[in-house]
Amino acid sequence: MSTSDDGGVPDDLPRLRTVADYQFGAGVGTALFPDDERLEIKRSSSGRPQQVMADEGRLVTYGTDGRFTLGLAGGRRIADALSGPAGRVVVGDESEPFVREGKNVFAKFVSAVGPEIRPGDEVAIVHEEGALLGVGRAELSADAMADFDTGMAVMVREGAGDE
Repeated sequence: MSTSDDGGVPDDLPRLRTVADYQFGAGVGTALFPDDERLEIKRSSSGRPQQVMADEGRLVTYGTDGRFTLGLAGGRRIADALSGPAGRVVVGDESEPFVREGKNVFAKFVSAVGPEIRPGDEVAIVHEEGALLGVGRAELSADAMADFDTGMAVMVREGAGDE
């Protein structure tokens, strides 16, 4: 895996922004990958963008399926860019310590969810007061998260720890 600095990033930005806008919603591409920030792109051996890093950490990993998986820094930017509850799953005090540790979110503890969320979507998991608790992959649709009292709602990929 090779690393590029500013030399490779400008050519990649339009494509990365397009993927982000499609996957997360209009305008998210610019929020994830702003013009005025130096981003580091780690590449696969074939030269394909693989991870996008910012000063605060990993924003996204660009999968071979053409979709992003979120890092905590990316989840924070998405939560800031979209009006709640879009792009996120909201939980209360009873789930907070578990999600921070990277444990999964169960449907019975979901207090709000973006209506556009479908199984397989990448989501930010936030506390009712707005703090980012983690990022992960939705296992249920928004309607199912709201209706079900059992079952895993989000497979947490990374918890925010004690941030």
